Amino acid sequence: MALLPPIPLYRRLLRAHRKFLPAEMRVLGDEYIKAEFRAHRRVDNPAHLIGFLTEWQMYAQKIEGDAWIGDKIDEGKLAKLSDEQVYQLYDLMQSIEKHRKGE
Repeated sequence: MALLPPIPLYRRLLRAHRKFLPAEMRVLGDEYIKAEFRAHRRVDNPAHLIGFLTEWQMYAQKIEGDAWIGDKIDEGKLAKLSDEQVYQLYDLMQSIEKHRKGE
């Protein structure tokens, strides 16, 4: 699998959300993607950049194939997350729960 450059991948992700996600999930997902790409705009570590793009490309493939429904994070990946990333994931989970409850 060849990695897409950041801008084409970003566009692909937004298109996948527009095509495959319900409206309420799309809004939350689009905001998250935009924030993540903005936060990683100035990354110059090639290993970090490749990891970032690889994970987002796999996410796009899952969204496009409906493989994301009921999917859980791999325990190995979860163990490798930094405290900040775990907090960010928890914050995302809380946002999703609030959105589901209509708050």
